[in-house]
Amino acid sequence: MQGLMMDQPLTISALLTFAEQNHGESEIVTRTVEGPIHRHTYRDAARRSRQLAGALQRLGVRDGDRVGTLAWNTHRHFELYYGVSGMGAVLHTINPRLFPDQIAYIIGHAEDSFLFFDLTFLPLVEQLAPKLRGVRGFVAMTDRAHMPTSALHGLLCYEDLLAAEDGAFAWPKLDENAASSLCYTSGTTGNPKGVVYSHRSTVLHSWAVCMPDAMGLSSTSVILPVVPMFHVNAWGLAYAGPMSGAKLVMPGAGLDGERLCEMLRTEGVTFSAGVPTVWLGMLAYMDAHPEIKLPALKTLLIGGSAMPRAMLEVFETKHGIDALHAWGMTEMSPIGVVGRLLPKHAGWPRERRLAQQAKQGRAVFGVEMKIVDDDNRSLPRDGKAFGNLKVRGPWIARSYFRGEGGEILDKDGWFDTGDVATIDADGYMQITDRSKDVIKSGGEWISSIDLENVAVGFPGVAEACVIGVPHEKWGERPLLLAVCKPDQTIDTTALLAFFDGKVAKWWRPDEALVVKELPHTATGKLLKAKLREQFRAHRLPNTAAR
Repeated sequence: MQGLMMDQPLTISALLTFAEQNHGESEIVTRTVEGPIHRHTYRDAARRSRQLAGALQRLGVRDGDRVGTLAWNTHRHFELYYGVSGMGAVLHTINPRLFPDQIAYIIGHAEDSFLFFDLTFLPLVEQLAPKLRGVRGFVAMTDRAHMPTSALHGLLCYEDLLAAEDGAFAWPKLDENAASSLCYTSGTTGNPKGVVYSHRSTVLHSWAVCMPDAMGLSSTSVILPVVPMFHVNAWGLAYAGPMSGAKLVMPGAGLDGERLCEMLRTEGVTFSAGVPTVWLGMLAYMDAHPEIKLPALKTLLIGGSAMPRAMLEVFETKHGIDALHAWGMTEMSPIGVVGRLLPKHAGWPRERRLAQQAKQGRAVFGVEMKIVDDDNRSLPRDGKAFGNLKVRGPWIARSYFRGEGGEILDKDGWFDTGDVATIDADGYMQITDRSKDVIKSGGEWISSIDLENVAVGFPGVAEACVIGVPHEKWGERPLLLAVCKPDQTIDTTALLAFFDGKVAKWWRPDEALVVKELPHTATGKLLKAKLREQFRAHRLPNTAAR
């Protein structure tokens, strides 16, 4: 017997139509690349997105064609999210922080038909253009008054394209399983791989992240996505905003502490999301300007890499802000877990509660998780056993674009994340390392992430990285690399002593070195492979580690 419900496809255009009809006056506020603050509403954005779709159709863009973007978080980029996917084409958001050769590779691999870009990226696009033979046209995301002088062939103006359309474009009824958008992994080795999202997966992901035990978004929320719209669809916030009716505040390229604080304060932002390095910069600015207060800001979602426990504590005790861990991957759309606490945790001693908050969090509905050993045997959810983390769900990739990388699921349909983790009895997952970064000392594993979290709590340490280096007796031992805060120094002997009582004695790094800076990927993650190669011949002091 079958159910007797309507078969209405889950499509991205439906999100914006809902916002237009039910939250039409909710604002989208942007710090534009040109400088001024721009304000309009979901009703305006819906009309302009239809104008954009009509313009794309007039340019010859068809179902399934890829349209690339090199752009910040702005109202125009938001319109591309809906205009491109809504008409049946595929939005390809490109990370401008990748190396130019990587950008050229993924534009060619995706076969982008048009490339839209913010003025910031004009020099990059001009540099890349000779290699982008498949791109039929370039569009500067600005108005006629700010159009640059450029040698780009057939350069078009975004606002001119929209002005030529009446906004009467009717969203087509698409197959909900049709491709809607495309993101490439930032991969530290080999070429980036494409992950193709569907309309259905995107809408389901948006529902999940809006839920109270996830991001907890509603029409009373004011959202500032610090996470870029070129980084896994701004963690779903560009879709969750219209679904919930929340006001959106787009920071553009202004991600420094001063400009972030200004927008957070003046727009009454209640929720924001980004990687730890951005929040470290904002905290430093607030420390230097104690008069800055953010009374409306209640929640920060922090992902991309582990958030130091010290940062959790500072946000809570000094600023009254609830800092939440979240974890996911490009292959997961990306949200998999969020670190909301349960009612029972309210009564826990502060130190124990902070330790729980330091975990990545619990799965949102739709994501299944398990940890397995190297023989693929499931391990217990006891918070102690740690193994290879696998996931599955309706917004998790089953393969990469064009079949790159071959079969990525096991025989039971699980995706191996490449992370090593624990899961406790309440379902809280904690990443202990990447499988390629875990340190194996004497046949036992040491979590580099745990050691890094301890290190950043030491006075004077701005950033820390722990890698395994060869050791004659134990195979590998941990080496700590630390970056100083401005105008401060680090006593490395005291730094190593700081680990006493915080980790097992044999986990303690054998040596600490102060370095000027640490290398990062285009998404802000530490490039540990590069550091391991750099320190491959490093000789640790002869310490009795075990």
